[in-house]
Amino acid sequence: MIPARGGSKGVPGKNTAPVGGIPLVARAVRACRAAPTVTDVVVSTDSRAVAAAARAAGAAVVTRPAALSGDTASSEAALLHALDSFEELHSLTVDVLLLVQCTSPFLTPSDVESVAAAVASGAADTALTAAPFHGFLWRTEPDGRGAGVNHEAAYRPRRQDRPAELLETGAAYAMDAAGFRTARHRFFGRTLPVPADPARVLEIDDPHDLARARLLAPLLDTPHAPDPSPPSEGHPPS
Repeated sequence: MIPARGGSKGVPGKNTAPVGGIPLVARAVRACRAAPTVTDVVVSTDSRAVAAAARAAGAAVVTRPAALSGDTASSEAALLHALDSFEELHSLTVDVLLLVQCTSPFLTPSDVESVAAAVASGAADTALTAAPFHGFLWRTEPDGRGAGVNHEAAYRPRRQDRPAELLETGAAYAMDAAGFRTARHRFFGRTLPVPADPARVLEIDDPHDLARARLLAPLLDTPHAPDPSPPSEGHPPS
């Protein structure tokens, strides 16, 4: 499932904004459809423009109600609604559920496949894309002083001497569907971080991010293979 609202205060029309000549929502749909384990791709949206771009890329669309379309609506709430709608429409029970964000324009099919396979194989209850991180984190205390978060200010070890850390990319997540219904959150049980390429990590939250993505697209995009054929009617999703 790809959540893609029509409204965005930071970047108006964000989810249909083109990067590398392809709308963001269509880029996400393409990545999902090219992942071998994925059987069905559904976009949850309140926007006709997003719905049209999603269908053109080969996704099904679930119309999101207004109550789940505001700035404070959570991805989990949209995911539960889409899951209910999809299962009712197809008269089936979904086993593994993916949450894919179209604000991560350089998500690859292998990223999607990695999280999907981790849960489908039983290796994890939930999985997420995560990139190696080597930065020193700081926070500002109430009195204005800086404080080290993942290090001691007086001790700055070399990168190879520090514990390995991972940065959640925000691009793709997978969940055991039954567990998600119970937890109502994307992380529960055994969670497996799946390595992602740090060079491709970019989340579009403001116009500057979108501008960076457009500049990077010629460097990071690879020629697309022909899109897989849209699923035929009656295709048995899982």
